[in-house]
This record gives sequence, structure tokens and C-alpha cells, in this order.
Amino acid sequence: MDRVKQSIRHERRTGMTISVFEVRNPRRIPTIILFYLIFFYFICGGAIPVHAELSRDNRARTSDTVTVYLENDLFGFENRDRYYTHGTKLSWISRDLAEYRDILTLPPWMLRRIERLPYVNDPGDIRTVSLSLGQNIYTPEDKGRRDLISGDRPYAGVTYLGLGLQSKSTRRMDTLELVLGIVGRHSYAEDCQIVIHREIGSIKPQGWEHQLHDEPLLNLYFERKRRFLEKKFSSGWGFDFIPHFGVAAGNMLTGLNMGGQARFGWNLPGDFGTYLIRPGSDSSAPVDDEDPRFHKPRQRVGVHFFIAVDGKAVARNIFLDGNTFRDSHSVDTEPLVADFIGGIGLIAHRFKFTYSYVYRTKEFREQRGDQQFGAVSLSYTF
Repeated sequence: MDRVKQSIRHERRTGMTISVFEVRNPRRIPTIILFYLIFFYFICGGAIPVHAELSRDNRARTSDTVTVYLENDLFGFENRDRYYTHGTKLSWISRDLAEYRDILTLPPWMLRRIERLPYVNDPGDIRTVSLSLGQNIYTPEDKGRRDLISGDRPYAGVTYLGLGLQSKSTRRMDTLELVLGIVGRHSYAEDCQIVIHREIGSIKPQGWEHQLHDEPLLNLYFERKRRFLEKKFSSGWGFDFIPHFGVAAGNMLTGLNMGGQARFGWNLPGDFGTYLIRPGSDSSAPVDDEDPRFHKPRQRVGVHFFIAVDGKAVARNIFLDGNTFRDSHSVDTEPLVADFIGGIGLIAHRFKFTYSYVYRTKEFREQRGDQQFGAVSLSYTF
């Protein structure tokens, strides 16, 4: 009976998730409008145009960067192993390119279309390409129950491949990323969690038979970042502020996000900051040779602290709203979600290590409390 009720509720909401903004949360309409206004301000030319010339030195331009991301509440102060339980991502960012065709081996007609895409082909900007492979795992709070828990988050896992195009100067970075993936049994999230829990002696999740059905995922993301208020002192100390704004469309996630990151420290990295696992987050590649990773060998050290916020207006989230084309377990999605983040970053030689502590507000109405987890990343530039 619970499954039937869930299916009916899902059918009523399928394709109509945006109605949550209009009917159930009328007082939030001004907030949603503000998101869209700022979006057009950033994307349609309202922001201050920046075409700063990149450093003429070649070390940053000819270097690639690989990054490993891990997210888990095991890394935080509240190890409750619920909701968003784990995320893993491996990414690579290419050296700087004059044109995308310098590294992409694609049919000529496809390259021509890529080079006509807006925002990631600005004249005078440097281009880079990124590839990423990742997996996220989501579970309800009570993993010891075998039945479908109607008021709790669905079991879900996603495995995905991302291809990103970046156009950047020293002050601005635009990213367009295409994500292809699969949610459901063949994401193999169930297998990964069961094996890991067995190895660490944790409880075996019992409800994976109720996970979302297999569904191919296709999502497109665009995000713009800017470096503002950058100040460096002769002693090596400095600070900067990096706001960002993005939009996502597809059957995995549809919505907007907006936020910013403030950094302060000694020998700040010359990049676009540290972000959680999501498309558009690959920003750890140095933009010029002033980055401490290119200082003299004995001076390739640095430490900085950062605080950040990322607000999301969610129109659809498959991991909460359920499958797009089939009935499945689902919950009532919260249309507005925020992440509050604090962390530390270390530079040593060509490595950049960061730790972030994340406080995330409720993602669905039935959720029991907010979520907290930790995130670590390790980048190597070579």
C-alpha cells in the first residue's frame, strides 16, 4: 500500500516539480526570482567584463592537474552514515590550449560546433578540457530495515563520466560540462557500499532492493566563477573572494546554484578555489606562474583557510523525486537547499590538499534534521 501511495504521489509530481515553488512555498517566490535575476546579470553581460592577459610564463600553461575527491560523514564530526553517504570523484584538467581541437580528437563537424558554443569560446581566453569519473551513494537513515521506508530518502546510486570545457582568464572561469551516467542497479553503488561496510565491520544495508530503477542520465551544466578583491602582500599573506553562479538541466538535476568563497592565507594558490563534488567543480589548476606550486623548490609551500556558501534552487533531483519515466520511491523535495562550508588548504611542492567541513540544510521535507559531512581533495600538478 505504501508503494501505491508513493507511485500516485510521484505521478502527480512528475514533470511538475517546479509547482512546489508556486503552491507550497509562495513566500519563497521572491528568492527564486532573485536567483534568476542574478543569473542573467552574470551570464548576459551585466558583470564587469574581464579579459586580463594570462601570464606569459609557460609552466602553468603546459601543466596538467589531476584531483581525487572523497566525501563522507566519516570525515566530519557526525558519523551517522545517512542520506548522502559517500562521494568519490577522479578528475583531470588539461594544460592550457589555444583551441579545443588541440587536444580533442573528434570529427571536424563536431569540433566546429564546439568552437561555436557561447561563453566557453571568448576571444583572448585560454581553453582547457576536463574529464571526470565519479560515483555518489544515497541511502535512508535506517539501513537495517528491509521494507520500503515511505517517509525517508530512497536508496540510490549514480556512476557518471563528465566532459568539461573551460574558458578562462586570470579573473574569470566559465565551465560547460556534459555528464553521462546511470542511476540504479547498474551504477553498482549497492555493491560498493556492501563491500566497504563488510570490510570496516559496519551494518549491512538491507533495503537496496527498493533503490531507484536503472535510468540513463544526461545532464548539462554551466558555471561562471570570478576572482574579486584579490590582495597579496609582500610578506606572502593575501586574500581573495570567488563568487560563482551556475545552471543545470537534465534528467539528473535541474536547477540553479549561486554562492561564493572567501580565502585568506600565506601563499594563496592561484586558482579558482575549492569545491564539493559536482559538475563544474574542477578549479584547482593554476592559472599562472605566481601560484606557489611554481615557486622555487624550497618555497613551494602555503596554507590558507576558506569559508564558502552555495545556495541551490532545485526544480528536479532524480535522487529525491524518483525515476523520470517509471514509478519509484520518492520524497517531497525541498526547493531551496544551502551548503555552508569551512576548511583549510595546504600547498606542498606540486600538491594541493584541502579539507572541508560541510553543513547542508534539509533536502526533503520528511528529513530528520540537517546533514553534516567532511570532504577531502588532493590535487597534483605536473
